Amino acid sequence: MASGSAHFRLKQWFHRTGWRSTIIATPYVWLLAFFFLPFLIVLVMSLATQADVSPPFAFGTEWPYVTFDNIARLFEDSLYIRAYLISISNAAITTVICLIIGYPMALCLTRVGKTWRNIFLMLVILPFWTSFLLRVYAWIGLMGTNSWFNKGLTFLYNTLVPSDTALTSIPMMNSNFAVILVMVYSYLPFMVLPLYANLERLDFTLNEASMDLGSRPWRVFLDITLPLSIPGIIAGGLLVFIPASGEFVIPSLVGDASDPMIGRVIGDEFTAARDWPMASTVAVALLILLVLPTMAYTHFDSKAQAAREPNP
Repeated sequence: MASGSAHFRLKQWFHRTGWRSTIIATPYVWLLAFFFLPFLIVLVMSLATQADVSPPFAFGTEWPYVTFDNIARLFEDSLYIRAYLISISNAAITTVICLIIGYPMALCLTRVGKTWRNIFLMLVILPFWTSFLLRVYAWIGLMGTNSWFNKGLTFLYNTLVPSDTALTSIPMMNSNFAVILVMVYSYLPFMVLPLYANLERLDFTLNEASMDLGSRPWRVFLDITLPLSIPGIIAGGLLVFIPASGEFVIPSLVGDASDPMIGRVIGDEFTAARDWPMASTVAVALLILLVLPTMAYTHFDSKAQAAREPNP
């Protein structure tokens, strides 16, 4: 009888607010299980010391049981500071190039017919149908000295920049240029899609009204289209900059080992050096470096939007 009553109450709860509460709670459970708990584990691990055990870290036997030496080492060792700077600069350059290439692509998608729009959208998403690792290896082949891509760029360089000694090939592999090139190719769709979603919602009658009042096309773009597309630019920029800053696969395969990005440093600390506490410290610092500005922007942007809304 009690079980039947409990089943009835549970059924009533699902009929009233249960499904809504379950749907709302699902993303929070996901974040708790796959973000906060792993982050907490990494944070605790960053306060340990390297040890010759498995797993290779240990805590002290006396209060406070933790150490902050890893944090001090993070600021004292030039390797980590240099890797952070290289990562941020490469990610920033990648984001700017993706914006320069992706904005006209997204704007073009909003101006073509529905049939061609679907085809172009499929072409933008098409690279995701192939393994990410396979695409990076394809670029390794393209940047090789005997590839048609390298020979074409070499011919173009020799034609535009004549000199007494013509280049036989352009060295592209194992450089920051190769890292940025492959990252631009890999993350360009993350810039195009948010921009397209934003530009598609714009009211193009504003552009027509502006041109009817005598504005030139470039003026219409600067005064209307560009300001209204800033949310899409920011969303696309964050989607490109954040993963590019911590990129591991691309710098490991095509980058220069003497100029490592921070993702490669973290991987080397975990595997080759087996210094899990230091690797965790570097990872936590990278997360804080990327998340705090994003949270600050979200906070001030929400306050600005609230201030712009009319009071009831």
